[in-house]
Amino acid sequence: MSLLHSAILIPLAWAVLMPLLGRRLGNLHAGWLVLPIPIVLFVYFCMQLPLVSSQTMMETLPWMPSIGLDFTVYLDGLSLMFALLISGIGVLVVLYSTFYLDKNKEAIISFYTYLLIFMGAMLGIVLSDNLIVLYGFWELTSISSFLLIAFWHQRQKSQYGAQKSMLITVFGGLAMLAGIILLYVMTGTFSTREIISQVAHLADDPLFVPALVLILLGAFTKSAQFPFHIWLPDAMEAPTPVSAYLHSATMVKAGLYLVARLTPVFAVQEQWFWLISGVGLVTLIYGSLQAIKQKDLKAMLAYSTISQLGLIMCLLGLGSAAVLNPDGAGGEMYAKATVAALFHLLNHAMFKGALFMVVGIVDHETGTRDLRKLGGLMALMPVTFTIAVIGAGSMAGLPPFNGFLSKEMFFTAVLQIRQMSIGHLSAWGGLVPVMAWIASVFTFIYSMVLLTRTFGGKLQSDQLEVQPHEAPMGLLFSPVVLASLVIVTGLFPNLLGAALVEPAMEAIHPTLLSAGERFDVHLQYWHGWTPEIWMTIGVAAVGTGGVLLYRRLKLQNRLWSNALNANLLYDGGLRLLDGLSRQMTDRYMTGSIRRYLIYIFVFFIGALGITLLWAGEIGWTEMELASASAYETIVVCVMVGAALAIPWIKSRIAAILVTGAVGYMVTLLFVLYRAPDLALTQMIVETVSVALFLMCFYHLPKSDLASSASRGKWLNLAIAGGAGLIVTLIVIAASGPRNFESISNFFVQESYRLGGGKNMVNVILVDFRGFDTLLEITVLGIASIGIYSMIRLRLAETKQRGKIEGNRLPLNRMSNYRSNDVILKTISKVVVFIIVAFSLYLFLAGHNNPGGGFIGALMTSAALVLLAVAFGLDVIEKVLPINFRLLTAAGLLIAALTGVGSFLFNVPFLSHTFGHFELPLLGDTELATAVLFDLGVYLAVVGVTMTIILTIGKEER
Repeated sequence: MSLLHSAILIPLAWAVLMPLLGRRLGNLHAGWLVLPIPIVLFVYFCMQLPLVSSQTMMETLPWMPSIGLDFTVYLDGLSLMFALLISGIGVLVVLYSTFYLDKNKEAIISFYTYLLIFMGAMLGIVLSDNLIVLYGFWELTSISSFLLIAFWHQRQKSQYGAQKSMLITVFGGLAMLAGIILLYVMTGTFSTREIISQVAHLADDPLFVPALVLILLGAFTKSAQFPFHIWLPDAMEAPTPVSAYLHSATMVKAGLYLVARLTPVFAVQEQWFWLISGVGLVTLIYGSLQAIKQKDLKAMLAYSTISQLGLIMCLLGLGSAAVLNPDGAGGEMYAKATVAALFHLLNHAMFKGALFMVVGIVDHETGTRDLRKLGGLMALMPVTFTIAVIGAGSMAGLPPFNGFLSKEMFFTAVLQIRQMSIGHLSAWGGLVPVMAWIASVFTFIYSMVLLTRTFGGKLQSDQLEVQPHEAPMGLLFSPVVLASLVIVTGLFPNLLGAALVEPAMEAIHPTLLSAGERFDVHLQYWHGWTPEIWMTIGVAAVGTGGVLLYRRLKLQNRLWSNALNANLLYDGGLRLLDGLSRQMTDRYMTGSIRRYLIYIFVFFIGALGITLLWAGEIGWTEMELASASAYETIVVCVMVGAALAIPWIKSRIAAILVTGAVGYMVTLLFVLYRAPDLALTQMIVETVSVALFLMCFYHLPKSDLASSASRGKWLNLAIAGGAGLIVTLIVIAASGPRNFESISNFFVQESYRLGGGKNMVNVILVDFRGFDTLLEITVLGIASIGIYSMIRLRLAETKQRGKIEGNRLPLNRMSNYRSNDVILKTISKVVVFIIVAFSLYLFLAGHNNPGGGFIGALMTSAALVLLAVAFGLDVIEKVLPINFRLLTAAGLLIAALTGVGSFLFNVPFLSHTFGHFELPLLGDTELATAVLFDLGVYLAVVGVTMTIILTIGKEER
């Protein structure tokens, strides 16, 4: 595994360890335990700056190469810029949060766990070359963001904001996934680099434009572009460190990264230019207008962030025109818009991160963020005021701050748009500079309003919850660093231009460079009395007038009507969908298990029946049937007779036992067919299933099975007969002529050579198809936890109802039940140990002889069931004081870690190996890593089975 892979996995691994390490911290704040992670990452990425300026880095970890999925990481100028933002801002945010969050009042272990997951996921996005892997990390940022926004989950607004962000960003992510799949259909690869190499052949493909639109949906939703911006203001319910990190510097920039990364692919289409530039410009204006209206400081910063993201998106769109006009000075001129986008992206992370932290300090030290209650804090909080001046001045585009430079570059880009010959742009290009100038005026106004209304004017002590004072140095350090960077990059902009912007430009516009040629990014303050300077002077003059008239004209209430906006459409649409889904669900979710089974079996019959008819003839005449022996005939007759008898039995217990008899007859068939693994599994499953059936039916009300309506019986007969017929036809179809050689020959020949086991069934389960087995035990674990949770909730509700009504709770009959059969009790004391010993033998011998982890686990569970039948469920808890839910988790963890361990040897997930070793006393012994995986299966299955049995058995009637 390379260092680049480790850079992604270290935060994720640390997030897994945080709940364990957090318990041993004592009085130490968990933030100090997390802080080294972003520091190490930032230092590592800084060390790559000299290397990336001359070449790129790529490392591949095989995952599923057969379908084109490899964990390939790619570090070039663009990904390095974002990696430095993620890790660098991460250092300052973690340090800030250490002083912002009270470890005695907040669930800080959960907070830092979610934050580390987000950090690793963001690094995964910017470093992944494979688009499917990128999509996986993309959705992980949505999940971790959801958890961070809902951190104060007791608040209804936090729940609402988290849900809104999740729904909108996941919707965009699914659209992006569809676009990625379309790209794969066109190119046959998920690799970004390989897709870029095929771009000359893609533009005329009919799937190209749909893929472009779908991928932009993902980018627009993640970067809060209009009309998908509505999730960002509600996300401000998150703690301020989250807002400073996710919603100003990193997560919202993921959409911008995606647009920049795929510009070489899609910029050959005019639609890319129009959509990105147009949506970005509308977002810029809308966000700046809405920011002026806000009365809450974080809400104002939220809309200002939307506006600034629109500005960067617009610049990326304008810069894509360089691909449409690559020849001569035109391409270089348009590419300067991309330079402006990258430079402002860095500037925005600095000044907006500082401003969010300032707002957090104001809230922390005054108890409010309401502009109507604030004022006069300049003298009381001089350091915070100084930081706010720097941040607001940069956001307003005033010298000598870095925001002035990127605003001037923005004006240059929109003025140059009039020279572009793209569609009808020449006719309407003059409106773009006007719209950009108006948006800049409003940006100036809300920047100055934020500054003057918070720190200027009179102090309103009676409106504040606490007496304001300057924040401690721990809170001030991070925003001071960011504010200092704003000044340094403003005075010396070419430090960033040469180190970060130039390599990033080469990654975005490689087609504009000849062999050995490099971009020369040179930034400076003064270019003479250019139109851009006069536009800036006009912004400052008109904006100052707007600030002076802000209160008098009541701009907060007059600029924009809320009668119809995207939030109303979102809320109304959500209520409509919720109502329709409830009506539909109420129609089929009646609580009747019989109806649910009817739905399942009817769908099963219809889907498979249509498939068989569509496939053609089944091949009746070409089947080669073996002759049946007398033993097989007898077993089949008993099995059919038992199955036919079940509908006519009036007792539930008798019906369950006869059903078990059918299963045992199937076990005998497996024995006759010389399939010992299947026979063992079937026998134990049947034993445990009968016990579970008895426990479940114990809780049902008494009824006579023969009292059902005849119509219901005939419907049952029709569905059962249809299902049986479909299964028979499938068996006949599978036994008919084949168009390809059976895969069984491969397993017969390669089980020992590749898997090191002579038991082909076990080798398939733990090696060749180990990933299937891992998913299966995961599903079983989830099911057991679901059963446990539902019954525990039901018990809690019953107990609460009993307390309220003053009723006495019923006794737990099943847990107190024990057999009075002395012979059973006596024999079980010995037989249980024999069964457990045999189960261990099956587990250890399973790789070469009949057995394995699954069969051994079921055998152990059967022994515990026997113990419970003889002595009661309480005895199991006394003899084995084990939390079987934790045992399930331990089994899943062992199985997963066995698969992950293969990465250490640079081989695909869940690759196994084996070898022969000379061991003391044992001599030549074969050892296989598959045994470790099988141990995980063993523990998980025992945990799942006993969790279900104990939970159902102990439920009060």
